[in-house]
Amino acid sequence: MTPLLPVLALLASALAPPAPAAVADRPNIVFVLVDDLSKNLIPYMPNVQRLERDGTTFTNYTVTDSLCCPSRASILTGRYPHNTGIVKNHGSDGGFLLFRSRGEEKSTFATDLQSAGYRTAFLGKYLNEYLPESGYVPPGWDLWVAGGNAYDNFEYMLNENGSLVRYGSRPQDYLTDVLSVKARSFIRSSAQAGKPFAVEISTYTPHLPYPAAPRDAESFPGLTAPRGSAYGKVPKNAPGWLAPHSALTGAQIAHMDRGFRQRVQSVQAIDRMLGDLRVTLDKAGVADDTVVVFSSDNGYHMGEYRLNPGKQTAFDVDVNVPLVVAGAGVKVGQVSDALVENVDLRPTFGDLAGARVPGMVDGRSVRALLGGLVPQQWRTGSLIEHSDPATDPADPDYQKQSENTPPSYDALRTAEFTWVEYVDGTREYYDRRSDPAQMLNLAGGLDPERVTELSERLRALATCAGSSCRSAGG
Repeated sequence: MTPLLPVLALLASALAPPAPAAVADRPNIVFVLVDDLSKNLIPYMPNVQRLERDGTTFTNYTVTDSLCCPSRASILTGRYPHNTGIVKNHGSDGGFLLFRSRGEEKSTFATDLQSAGYRTAFLGKYLNEYLPESGYVPPGWDLWVAGGNAYDNFEYMLNENGSLVRYGSRPQDYLTDVLSVKARSFIRSSAQAGKPFAVEISTYTPHLPYPAAPRDAESFPGLTAPRGSAYGKVPKNAPGWLAPHSALTGAQIAHMDRGFRQRVQSVQAIDRMLGDLRVTLDKAGVADDTVVVFSSDNGYHMGEYRLNPGKQTAFDVDVNVPLVVAGAGVKVGQVSDALVENVDLRPTFGDLAGARVPGMVDGRSVRALLGGLVPQQWRTGSLIEHSDPATDPADPDYQKQSENTPPSYDALRTAEFTWVEYVDGTREYYDRRSDPAQMLNLAGGLDPERVTELSERLRALATCAGSSCRSAGG
């Protein structure tokens, strides 16, 4: 007679859910960061969709500021804009020159990984105001291939480890393709050397002017911008900067339809690059030892809330961007609704690499989430901050129609709602559970105690630094 307890134990183990995956120690890291990618472009990117199926997608991932330079500074340093001091793209309160003068480059995820024995590479767009002509290479990078204002993707210059290389207008000079070739070469050489490596490929697309590779320039004929619930409408009880916007004109609609089609065309090269990178990893024999990360510096609106193309708002279309991670023990097919921010990338990369990450970092590692575990204590609110519209015409994000951009604000975004406080005293509150398109501002109907609670939570986050950020806002 078979003993009953062993049989029951065997049956229980067979029926139990699989244990969470253990993310590999010291995996290679391939980080693809794109420029101004909104979530509505993902349906046109089959290799990104494949990455989602193969790994983990974070649906509540947000950027600290829906503007290029502040967001990129947060990614590099793991710190909020109010701590990096980078709150704009240019001038005395933003841009590469300030980032460098404040010493922010001395402590980034690149310096962490390099100190931990990783071979590191950066390719593409660094920070606004960076110019390759200087020949300057920031600390932390073994391979440095960076451009300046290369938004056209043709007729540009790259600083390649201190040497200036000019590219022209031939099809093979298309910048995204050039970055792809160089990244794959770095992967192969690193694999041959037997060293762990980390590479960031930072494209200039699909940022305005939305340039596509010549082979993609005629694709998707007739495609139009999505007409979601917020398209061509303003929220009820909208703030003063937004409420006066009139209905979109036929010319505006046609312009945005054309622009959306161009954006879809421009991301085809990015999607192709992602697929090629994964093939290269496989052929080099390091795919199982590599984590691939795909994300954007901010989102982008086109017609939502009657806004002309742009970003800088606290609406989800601008701040809630893709974050997809796959490979090396990352749970397959997982969709996580945990509140994750771009300040979490640096500590995550460091955790994966076994690197020492300074305590001044505001973010926290998501390694446990990648393996399917949910930490006992995790943030319940994310911070979004933004400072004034761009006023410098040299700024690639400058918008001539100043009413198209909000005044300075801080915002608290939870899994359920978004609370925004503008510098002029205006407030917004959107219950995203019942109103995911954020079309009904409920701020005016909140009782004073609730307003005080929200303001205190937001202030705690907007003034936090280092370890205090891990308990603030909750």
